[in-house]
Amino acid sequence: MPHDETKALPLLAAYGFAAEHGLAPEAQAIRELPAASIVRRGFFVALFEKADIFNEFCAKHWTFSATPEGAKKLARYRHVKEKFEDSGDSGDATAVESQDDESDEFALEAHLRDFLATNLDRIEPGLALVEHGVEYAIDGGRIDLLAKGKDGKYVVIELKLSRGRNKTVGQILHYMGWVDKELGSAPCRGYIVAKTIPDDLKLAVSRVPGVKLAEYKLSFSIKPV
Repeated sequence: MPHDETKALPLLAAYGFAAEHGLAPEAQAIRELPAASIVRRGFFVALFEKADIFNEFCAKHWTFSATPEGAKKLARYRHVKEKFEDSGDSGDATAVESQDDESDEFALEAHLRDFLATNLDRIEPGLALVEHGVEYAIDGGRIDLLAKGKDGKYVVIELKLSRGRNKTVGQILHYMGWVDKELGSAPCRGYIVAKTIPDDLKLAVSRVPGVKLAEYKLSFSIKPV
């Protein structure tokens, strides 16, 4: 899909556009934020508006922003960025999983990802996070969590909160294929972790060897301060 047809602000185009305008360090800082895609989109909006190049970016890469739905997404990006900054700690920041369809279903994805990173035994006994295993960068994307099992083989863990069945299965298979090819010790395994696993995803994964599904449940406590 061409950049000017995408509904969500295209992050890959934003990184390149920033570099073209001498903002590569700022773009790298956004890339390294411990937050989900929608937060990064909010920071790019602010960065480009501050540099007075946002309209140029939209004209070149995100014409969808001129539509009523695009305006709503833009307002949401600004709102989520503010919530992120109000958290006071980027490591525990509010974030929302995002691609073409942003969702409020789980507003603390960064918390879930970081919790699982240090509690992988909740998914499978013996799992251990590899070095730089949180948002592990690969060609064409980032693996939410990359671990190794007791057998020493890699395990790809993806948090899926709002994506459709086809995108979910296709993405984890891409990541697993990359790990097998580039990191060795094939075949690796994969987990898809979501709040709710729909029946169509269960059916699709039933034909995919090496991929398992897991649902998470949230609990909260409140204490006086």
